[in-house]
Amino acid sequence: MIVRVYRLCFLLLPLLSVQAYADPFTLGAASSFAVLGGSTVTNTGSTTVAGDLGVSPGSSCTGFPTPCTGGPGAVSGTIYAGNAGGAQSDATASYNALSFMAATGNLTGTDLGGLTLTPGVYKFDSSAQLTGALTLNAEGNNDAVWVFEIGSTLTTASDSSLVFTNLGPSPNDGLFWLVGSSATLGATTAFEGNILASDSITLITGATIDCGRALAQTGAVTMDTNTVSIGCANSTLEDTSGLSGGLYQSSNGGTPSPVPEPGSFVLLGSGLVVLAGVVRRQRQDLSRAVRQQ
Repeated sequence: MIVRVYRLCFLLLPLLSVQAYADPFTLGAASSFAVLGGSTVTNTGSTTVAGDLGVSPGSSCTGFPTPCTGGPGAVSGTIYAGNAGGAQSDATASYNALSFMAATGNLTGTDLGGLTLTPGVYKFDSSAQLTGALTLNAEGNNDAVWVFEIGSTLTTASDSSLVFTNLGPSPNDGLFWLVGSSATLGATTAFEGNILASDSITLITGATIDCGRALAQTGAVTMDTNTVSIGCANSTLEDTSGLSGGLYQSSNGGTPSPVPEPGSFVLLGSGLVVLAGVVRRQRQDLSRAVRQQ
């Protein structure tokens, strides 16, 4: 009986491996969006969005051209007011999948300002604060990835920044901020990376995301004279793809490391449930056989 269980394990493992490592992780339909709000997107001032802008399931959009209410903001891509459900679904799936990654370290209670961090997954049980400069050292790796998993809020002080060092010769680096509630970037913060917030994102006057995205699942994205760009042209990164895709841009020459896709976790969970049921039945059969002897 136990042999049958192990045999089932060996049958499932190839399927799980193929699904989990078939492709690099991407943001799916959300990849083209620089700004994505859940309830609304609002803007004051001459904000520039390099990429698509969308709202879903809400439809309110102010401070940008039609189909928004009009205003001083500029969008280089397409504006989706109320019809960005596919992007929102993929952003949520990406958030959930990334949250399964095992933590490299726990930084709860530590200000990110002044730290130098190598690629990894860093967890905050509650809020995270950035005051000053955070240095991300890629250690010469073309495919360096940093994931910050934050239990509640992310807040940056005015004039804070991110600095990248020791990038690989053909960098395809990825930077993701998983925010359990809301993110607020202080005035003139020079930020980088993809913010995936469960609730809302606020960019105070002059804050920029030169290489990344502001993706809010349920709440608003609020801006005031900001720049958000998926193109990375003005980033401290050395290439023009980098964070503009998912974790990796394999066409840029790097070799992607395997990172599970969202569907892989569903498959893995289903497989484990099946295995658990089989093991439980085998134990019950064995117990009955012992009692009958």
